[in-house]
Amino acid sequence: MVLQMGSPAPSINVETWVRGEPIAHFQPGKVYVVEFWATGSEPCAAAMHHLMQMQERFKHSGLEVIVVAAHEGALSTVEARVKLDAWLTEKCSNLNFPIAFDHTGQMKKRWMEASFSGEFPILFVIDADGRIAYIGHATRLNEVLARVLNGRWRTSDASKVDSKRIAEREQALTKSINRRFWAAVRKEDWETALSAVEEGSALMPDDINFRLAQAHVLLHRMQDMPAGLPVIRQLARDAIERNSEHWLLATLDQLFGPAHDHSHFPSHERFALGKELAEHILARNPLQGDGHKFRTYPAVARYYHESGNQDRAIELIEFALKSLDSADPMLDELKQHLLPNLLQALANYKGEEVYYGALCAAPQSNVLKARSQGGPRRKHKRV
Repeated sequence: MVLQMGSPAPSINVETWVRGEPIAHFQPGKVYVVEFWATGSEPCAAAMHHLMQMQERFKHSGLEVIVVAAHEGALSTVEARVKLDAWLTEKCSNLNFPIAFDHTGQMKKRWMEASFSGEFPILFVIDADGRIAYIGHATRLNEVLARVLNGRWRTSDASKVDSKRIAEREQALTKSINRRFWAAVRKEDWETALSAVEEGSALMPDDINFRLAQAHVLLHRMQDMPAGLPVIRQLARDAIERNSEHWLLATLDQLFGPAHDHSHFPSHERFALGKELAEHILARNPLQGDGHKFRTYPAVARYYHESGNQDRAIELIEFALKSLDSADPMLDELKQHLLPNLLQALANYKGEEVYYGALCAAPQSNVLKARSQGGPRRKHKRV
């Protein structure tokens, strides 16, 4: 029988396990990587460390790695077992997955020969339904695993994945990762927090929350610029490619948000990314348009303010304030929530008191006060 992507995975038929706990069968709901491997193959040695990283990275998402030693040359069974044990002791003393010894050749025949796979190492990814999702080398393993684990991998047109199951799988993964992330944050264990959101970003790259958390931990908690800069660059590229207002604004906030300390961030890189993001946001919602400026313009104004273009920053805040009184009905509660911050930003950018109805804001002051109807109106600047 020919084994191909979409086929049910053959059973595990191994008598000898030289490392780890034996695995008798594939459990429904779990994802497996089964790699066929040989001590005499140089690529196999490199593959072992990659698989160890994958097992550690995705262990909380239901991944199990199994390595099958299936090609130890013309050695006798005893000699091959001794050689295998010595190699593993020397090269991989800290293994985190089991090693099977296929001395009968049954696994090799039912898996490798049936799929016309003749080179070592070769791996098979088994999805949560017990079917072969991928046959090949480790070059695509990161991509394949991320999509198999979140249920979005397609092996053929006939292989339909139920949308409800996908949603439930993603929800369960998100809950598990978030639980580990916030537990680590409470302890200020940033390495563990980073590991959790990196897993989330790999499994669900369309979830901006994991992407933002990864950038935030690297840039603002660990202040690891060599690792953080590529992450924020890719986030900016993805935001621009998607042309998503939410992604654009959220990424810009990582670069210019007032809650963050940016003193350690390379200035040139920060302003270059900010310029690109700001221009795309304004292209989506230009000054001449009717869009709600109060949603997007304050973040863009912060970029122009920090870059030294005060006139542009003031202009954007004034447009944002005017949009609060647009013909489009808006909840008064939302207006009252946004108005103080907008007016305060305008006072800061202008360097003088500004007024809006009964409210007054002074430069650098975080307190807004009701203007006395009979009091003086020094430096009265009605927006």
